[in-house]
Amino acid sequence: MKLHELRDNDGATKRKKRIGRGPGSGMGKMGGRGIKGQKSRSGVAIKGYEGGQMPLYQRLPKRGFNKPNRKSFAVVNLGLIQKFIEAGKIDGSAQITEDVLVASGLVRRKLDGVRVLAKGEVTAKLDIAVTGASKSAIDAVEKAGGKLSVTTAQAAE
Repeated sequence: MKLHELRDNDGATKRKKRIGRGPGSGMGKMGGRGIKGQKSRSGVAIKGYEGGQMPLYQRLPKRGFNKPNRKSFAVVNLGLIQKFIEAGKIDGSAQITEDVLVASGLVRRKLDGVRVLAKGEVTAKLDIAVTGASKSAIDAVEKAGGKLSVTTAQAAE
């Protein structure tokens, strides 16, 4: 085999359809768009239009509700708090508040409060005071000999 004998496998490449390049191409004159009308013009996209039939997105019932004033919590996992204590970014002997978490860089901003979840292991004896926590997170901290106090009545998981 020589260099000039190299070529792609059959069907590996396909030539681009060149529209509007004369009658011999089979796609000349009007370029497969027909005569006049909205769809023959450029820049037209009739998305969701079903030929006058009621479109699917309008036939289906509306579902759900987005509460306009729902609270949004910054979420922190126990494993990350433990990691930051081991790295020396958080003082584990002092009380860990939401402001401490923000100052350490673990949480970017408090939003409506910080909520602690139980993902990860916690070995240090911690005193944490936050807006919310899952039941399993509270149990995990107490199991390690610490205390997790929730400032509002949002302790349920």
